[in-house]
Amino acid sequence: MNKQHPLTPEEERVIRHKGTESPGSGKYYLHSDPGVYVCRQCDAPLYLSSDKFPSQCGWPSFDDEIPGSVERKRDADGERTEILCRRCGGHLGHVFVGEQLTAKNQRYCVNSISLSFVPAFTEEGYERAIFAGGCFWGVEYWMKKMPGVIRTAVGYTGGSTIQPTYKEVCTGQTGHAEAIEIIFDPETTSYETLAKAFFEVHDPSQKGRQGPDVGSQYRSAIFFLSEKQRKIALKLKDLLEKKGIKVATEIAPAQPFYPAEEYHQAYYEKSGDLPYCHTRTKRF
Repeated sequence: MNKQHPLTPEEERVIRHKGTESPGSGKYYLHSDPGVYVCRQCDAPLYLSSDKFPSQCGWPSFDDEIPGSVERKRDADGERTEILCRRCGGHLGHVFVGEQLTAKNQRYCVNSISLSFVPAFTEEGYERAIFAGGCFWGVEYWMKKMPGVIRTAVGYTGGSTIQPTYKEVCTGQTGHAEAIEIIFDPETTSYETLAKAFFEVHDPSQKGRQGPDVGSQYRSAIFFLSEKQRKIALKLKDLLEKKGIKVATEIAPAQPFYPAEEYHQAYYEKSGDLPYCHTRTKRF
C-alpha cells in the first residue's frame, strides 16, 4: 500500500525525468526555518534543517543526510554523482565532495522542487511535538492536560502511504502509526517536559503494541522535528534504560502528519469515557 503525491508537470520534469530547476528560483534556497525536509513525491525524511548551509550556489545545500535516506549513483554525464530518494527513486540533485565548504566536506545540492518541508514551529511561534504510543485517543487524553499545550490533533505519520485513512492504517500495511501532534507554547513548557509525560502515559517497553492493541500502527515512537528534539528524546530514552526499562520507543525524523477523521479528534471528551489502556505512571 504505497500511494504517492501527484506531481505537476514541472515537478515531474525534475523528479522523474532528472531535470534541474533554475538557480535561485526555488522556495527553499534561502529557507532557514527549523524542521525536516522530506521527499516531495513520497514524504520520506531526507534532511534536517540543522544540516543546511548557505553555499551561494543557487540551490538548497546540505552537508549531511538523514542516515540511509539518500541513494548515490553515477550521473548520466559520467562525471557527477546523482542523489535520489532511496524510498521512491525520485531525483533530488547531485552531491559534491571535497569543496571544503563545511567540516563534513560534502554538499548535497538539491532542487527545491524535489522537497517538501515539515516545520518545527507554527506561524504563531508555537513549537510542535509528534508522539505515538498506542491508541491515539488515550495519548491525547493525557497529553492535552499538560500545562502549555495550546492544541492537539490525532492522526497518522511515520509510514509510506500518502493521505492514509483509518481503515488503511488498521491493516498495518501503510507503515503509519497512530500519533498525536501537540502544539505548545515553549515559553510556558518545554519539549523535554512533554516528552517525559509521553513516556509516562504509555508503556515504552512494549514493542509493536500497547496493551490490547497489537500491530505496528500501535508502536511507541517519537518523531523529532529538530536536532534539539532528537537529542532530548535520546537522553530520556537513555535515562529510562539506566532505570532498567527496556525501551522499545522508535526515535525517528518527522514526516508529514495526516490528521485523522473528525470522529477520532478529542474522542474521550466527546464520548465521556476514560482511556482503556493508558494510565500515567511516574518514571522520572
